[in-house]
Amino acid sequence: MSGHETDCERRREAGLANANLRLQAVLDNASFAIFLMDDRQRCIYMNAAAEELTGYTLDEVLALDRPLHDIIHHTHPDGRPFPLHECAIDRAFPEHAQTRGEEMFVHRDGHFYPVAFCASPIRDEASQTIGTIIEVRDISQYRRAQANQRVLINELDHRVKNTLATVQAIAGQTFEGSDAAALASFKNRLTALSKAHEVLTRNAWEPTALDRIAGSVAGTFGPDRFTLAGPELIVSPKVTVALMMALHELATNAVKYGSLSIPGGRVRISWRHEPPDDSVLEVVWEESDGPPVTPPTRTGLGMRLIEEQLAYEFGGSTQIRFEPGGLLCTIDLPLA
Repeated sequence: MSGHETDCERRREAGLANANLRLQAVLDNASFAIFLMDDRQRCIYMNAAAEELTGYTLDEVLALDRPLHDIIHHTHPDGRPFPLHECAIDRAFPEHAQTRGEEMFVHRDGHFYPVAFCASPIRDEASQTIGTIIEVRDISQYRRAQANQRVLINELDHRVKNTLATVQAIAGQTFEGSDAAALASFKNRLTALSKAHEVLTRNAWEPTALDRIAGSVAGTFGPDRFTLAGPELIVSPKVTVALMMALHELATNAVKYGSLSIPGGRVRISWRHEPPDDSVLEVVWEESDGPPVTPPTRTGLGMRLIEEQLAYEFGGSTQIRFEPGGLLCTIDLPLA
């Protein structure tokens, strides 16, 4: 080998060494754990975060010469063995596909901890799978935060229900002997508000799917008499409460005077984004197969509540038409 070739080889080796140092610095600086597995599911590399996560050093893992699963993922929290072939993480190698999910790892000291993972196959130039790279994050704090949030939300739900029950009791005593129908209507509205809070509590006060909102109302008044139609849409907690109250008022009216007042009457609840920019939510309540419809001589309290609440809180609009086939109510709510 000539002197020139020797110099070129040295420069290539130096360049490779520098590249490896930079890669090592990047991997060791990563806040999440990274494992590199060979075709036997043995770990051949783990960064500093992985060593901290598992309690093992790379040298210790290499010395054990066992699949990584058998070192840090071998047992279920209830003590049952966790065989390798059942492990979703290791499925990335035989199935040649990326897998994601959450699992429970076993620390070197024996305690269990939850992790989120992403495992991807490593392929050679011929596209043959020769190993797996796994990214892992400890989600213990996230799980604790979730549990604390659930406790707080359940406590809020409990207090809201107690408050509504107290208001209902006070109303019953205050208006005892007065208009029974008006008192019943007031109590029903409190019940609707309570159900809206139930829906939000089950969803951790996160944005709620419209089909759950409509389904809750249908479940209260007879799901076999309702048809629900619309795309997957979610709305804010504030909109959830408003829509639950509005749909409950419409259902109550239908039970008294509309399609739900006779056997065979039906209601269709549909929703969609209004074009062109999908910034308005349209919800349509449509009754059919009910008694003959005649427009009322005056607007009832329930309908006024729907119109005024939606207009005041959201700048929305409500159009109510007494069609020959049944009441038709269209609610438009700006979402922007």
